[in-house]
Amino acid sequence: MHDLDQIWRFENSYLKLPSSFYSEISPSSISNPSLLLYNKVLADHLGLKSLNSNENYLTDIFSGNYIPEASRPLAQAYGGHQFGYFNVLGDGRAILLGEVKGVDEKKYDIQLKGAGKTPYSRRGDGRATLYSMLREYLISEAMHGLGIPTTRSLAVVKSEDLVYREKVNEMGVLTRVASSHIRVGTFELAARMGDSDCIRKLFDYTLERHYPELTDVENPVVAFLENVIDRQIHLVNDWMRVGFIHGVMNSDNMSISGETIDYGPCAFMNGFNPNTVFSSIDENGRYAYANQPKMAKWNLMRLAETLLSLIDKDAEKSVELVQPLFDNFEEKFNEVWKNNHLKKIGITKEQSGDQELLNELMNWMEKAKPDFTNTFRGLVNSYLHKDDVFQLEEFQTWKSKWKKRVASADGYEECLIRANPSIIPRNHLVEEALNNGSEGRNLKDFYAILEKLQKPYDSYKSDKFQNPPLSDLGYKTFCGT
Repeated sequence: MHDLDQIWRFENSYLKLPSSFYSEISPSSISNPSLLLYNKVLADHLGLKSLNSNENYLTDIFSGNYIPEASRPLAQAYGGHQFGYFNVLGDGRAILLGEVKGVDEKKYDIQLKGAGKTPYSRRGDGRATLYSMLREYLISEAMHGLGIPTTRSLAVVKSEDLVYREKVNEMGVLTRVASSHIRVGTFELAARMGDSDCIRKLFDYTLERHYPELTDVENPVVAFLENVIDRQIHLVNDWMRVGFIHGVMNSDNMSISGETIDYGPCAFMNGFNPNTVFSSIDENGRYAYANQPKMAKWNLMRLAETLLSLIDKDAEKSVELVQPLFDNFEEKFNEVWKNNHLKKIGITKEQSGDQELLNELMNWMEKAKPDFTNTFRGLVNSYLHKDDVFQLEEFQTWKSKWKKRVASADGYEECLIRANPSIIPRNHLVEEALNNGSEGRNLKDFYAILEKLQKPYDSYKSDKFQNPPLSDLGYKTFCGT
């Protein structure tokens, strides 16, 4: 035992669940680990500030080479619908060390991703490329900077060991932090265990962890489902307001806590096109930008199916109680979408004609395909409207109408700044930074873009990070597994 182990104060509440929900297993060691990235601000929030100067100790833990005394590592089991088809899955390369209590008194999972084989690895090697772990660190911290609920990244460790994918890669291990790793797919697996006690125990555990305020309401299961739906409505709307495309919205990648999770093939849209797809495995556009609300609802319906037996003994009555939640889904989603996008044009108090004004802009954007981010941010930082597309008569006519509308609106410029990032993780710049960082060069470009992405709403005079690529045609993302 190391003297610093007591600082972690690990809990292992997931072990209260039946053993069919997990397998206890330790990470596999790696060769000559080095700590590339360590998120000191996040560490402070987790109550781990005392560890910040102990690099050797941190490297041993974040590599999986040393397990703190109170930790009981495990890999979680879950199922999930992947592109519409159910599979029994589980953490094939991720190992949960335990939970810590942050300075906000909330529990946070500490998980090592790329930590070695588990009983759920199937044909996988349990490892991750350094490139993909650096990418998740960058994108998850960018999402946090954008104010979007997300898992966080605490550290990345590099190993001299190699990972074989399409080519030989350097190996990396990411330390991921989450409110929990309970997924829609966790409930799907529980419902298929053939033991009603399993789904009840999972529900009770999840309610206590994420929605304790619902314990004493009249029907906590329906209330729970309603709250999960509400969080997902707001989460997916948050994605769409910044042009984010998750890329693999399988039900095992939907977190019950309402955080964005699993960043494999995600990317940010440049030119506006509702049908944008970046993921190489999404050949039919199932998870395209505009399909994300529909896919969220589909996943949530799978969650509802697992809970019916807990709502009422009469299955028909259970369906009657949950059906209104889905009948009203589109209306609720569209209301949040409208409010978000009105803020993106500086309007906080809707008046007659505002919906039409917004629709005019969105219709023009769909035809002209201007840069999504710069279209909105350019309303307050005019230099971002230098491209020829913004000189088109249709846009200039709309802009004149818009100026008249906001002329009397108090604080519209501040609203524009708060609602519209000036910098997003531009795909071409992310690739450049990751290639340099993962091919034995240096992390200079990585640190430069990370610093900007941590303050994405700040105003910058013309900056290379604001410039879209000449073209996104053919750009594809990959899962990295």
